[in-house]
Amino acid sequence: MRYVKYSTMTLSVMFIVGCSSSEPPPAKTVFEPMTRDMERAREVQKTVDDQADKTRKEIENQERGDNRP
Repeated sequence: MRYVKYSTMTLSVMFIVGCSSSEPPPAKTVFEPMTRDMERAREVQKTVDDQADKTRKEIENQERGDNRP
């Protein structure tokens, strides 16, 4: 009976250890909302810059008389 008790306890501990993540989750900081907002702003700025480049190229093509996009 004693072996059953110890083996059950050992198996449950091994199961918990086996299912746990070896990499700790990233720590949340007070700066998390600000850094998330900055990343969104960078993505929006990239979209705006891409659109501005596209518009500039279209204008230059029209000034030269090119019909190509």
